[in-house]
Amino acid sequence: MYDNLTGEERSKKLTQLEASLISQQQYFSRARESNENSTKASYEVATLIANHCKPFTEGEFVKGCVMTMVKKICPEKQQEFAKVCLVRNTVARRIEEVSSDIKRQLGVRGKEFEFFSLACDESTDASDTAQLLIFLRGVDNEMNVTEELLDLQSLKAQTKGTDLFSSVCAAMDDMKLPWKKISGIITDGAPSMAGERSGLATLICNKVSEEGGQAVKLHCIIHQQVLCAKHLQYEHVMKPVIKAINYIRSRALFHRQFQQFLSEIHAEYGDVVYFTDVRWLSRGSALSRFYSLRQQISEFLAEKGQPMQELSDPMWLADLGFLVDITKHLNVLNTSLQGPDAVISQLYSHIKAFGTKLKLFERHLSQTQPNTAHFSALQEIMARFPESNVNAQTKRYASDIKSLAEEFRQRFRDFTAIEKDIALFSSPFSVDTDNVPDHLQLELIELQCDAESRSRHQQLSLANFYRQLDKGRFQEIREFAKKMLSLFGSTYLCEKTFSVMNLNKSRVRTQLTDSHLRDILRINTSAFEPDLAVVLQYRSQYHPSH
Repeated sequence: MYDNLTGEERSKKLTQLEASLISQQQYFSRARESNENSTKASYEVATLIANHCKPFTEGEFVKGCVMTMVKKICPEKQQEFAKVCLVRNTVARRIEEVSSDIKRQLGVRGKEFEFFSLACDESTDASDTAQLLIFLRGVDNEMNVTEELLDLQSLKAQTKGTDLFSSVCAAMDDMKLPWKKISGIITDGAPSMAGERSGLATLICNKVSEEGGQAVKLHCIIHQQVLCAKHLQYEHVMKPVIKAINYIRSRALFHRQFQQFLSEIHAEYGDVVYFTDVRWLSRGSALSRFYSLRQQISEFLAEKGQPMQELSDPMWLADLGFLVDITKHLNVLNTSLQGPDAVISQLYSHIKAFGTKLKLFERHLSQTQPNTAHFSALQEIMARFPESNVNAQTKRYASDIKSLAEEFRQRFRDFTAIEKDIALFSSPFSVDTDNVPDHLQLELIELQCDAESRSRHQQLSLANFYRQLDKGRFQEIREFAKKMLSLFGSTYLCEKTFSVMNLNKSRVRTQLTDSHLRDILRINTSAFEPDLAVVLQYRSQYHPSH
């Protein structure tokens, strides 16, 4: 037919055929693009479900909501949105693949680490399975810090130090990380974790030594601070406070009546706070709220025929005020120690500063005329009962603070052991070169005599300061800095992740598998963004449900 055409007719026919071919090609291209976008949307929603600790079945609910909006706003797009598959099995599969991609990225980053440390903690989930969290903090040659979940190991049997060590070994081998690059291990101080002979930390340090490296073992700085806080027992104060709070909160009727009573008198707070021993800040919150509402609590309990005699005793009130104040100071310290990406030198500086504060408090309270400037609640009680013998008790408070300071000194001996290294890392321009290792002395002298570097140290963060040091001129100091920068100071990330674990594997979700729990926690805690291009590159065709 084309042979029968001549001249301009041939040109028109050729143009027509070309347009038809392009149209056919674009049809398949648009179909592929549509399926690809639907698949990517499915992955992103699945990632959001994992990040927000929602059940896999929530995907269908999300899709139902989206479809309802689409029908009202842009009904012509219903077919496109309907192709996004969010059924339970598909969401579970998407989460698995996203988790695998994050693990792949961590493996690539892990090959660049010069040093890394481990943070390990173990807890039991809702199905009574022991879950061992293993986080790593790695530093590359450019002083870039990476904090990521290495693995979640589920232990079905015993949780001895050797069992935990086997789990860590499995995680290390799976990620192909070299043992000799481990700079430290930090745990919560439990016997299975920190035992001198067969604790996890000891076994890891021994393994690192066998591989030619050197690692330090540390007890979480936050856990030690909490243990120090418990040194001030003051049971004669805590027991009546807890009894009164429980009397109000444990009875629904009394609780409602107390809240209504506070509302009627326009109290500053609307309720008392429960005390939970395992929560770091709970003690301070409960005491502070109880102290603020002590008058209202006294009136309410008296109306119920349960008068609290202690609230009319000046000596007991003084003890309460002192405990409220010192616990408030401890809570401020605890809060300063929390948070991700904390450098060990910063955490230890908070502890040293608090030790100095305790010495100041001791001096103030041991004076003939005690200075209660930093104890507002105690000061208020003393002002309210000037004729009582409250002033005489301040020497006992000073003695208790001295005992607390000694407890801090004893508890933080593992950090004290590396105090010189911490000082060199954080303040290289103020340390004596005679007190540093021989291989660092010459470079340290060069550094201390460099006026430009001294100026930068005052302006930059520690990571940025050491990052800009000349690699050839300060090779040993940079190597030392990378090792110190890689150390964990606390198991904060583990504690935070256990909260996420309990949200996901709750009493109504005990059938969640260990592998899916691991995938969810990896996605929830990771700083890596899933690379969907890599996840999808092996697909020969895009089907929204696969």
